[in-house]
Amino acid sequence: MNETLLLLTLLAAVAGVLIGMIFFGGLWWTVNKGMTSRYAAFWFTGSLILRVGVALAGFYCIGHNNWQMMLACLLGFVIARVVVMRLTGPRLQHPASSSTEVHHAP
Repeated sequence: MNETLLLLTLLAAVAGVLIGMIFFGGLWWTVNKGMTSRYAAFWFTGSLILRVGVALAGFYCIGHNNWQMMLACLLGFVIARVVVMRLTGPRLQHPASSSTEVHHAP
């Protein structure tokens, strides 16, 4: 019985990662589209409703009134946030490899 619970908890975490990828990947896509659109308010509002609806439905289906499954799903969701932030975040340059321009007053 413990093996089954462990497997279900692991599957809940994987499902949480997928839900988080959809949520945060959709947020990234919406910001990119919305910044150049004439109808940015519709993009952001529609995306918010869709993303929250998918996330809530996913958590509801995965949770099954079991706090361990819900917690595992939430952990996967947070892991997905970190992964999407790293994949879509700005590329930082190492200070030594930057240009020779001086950024301070003489």
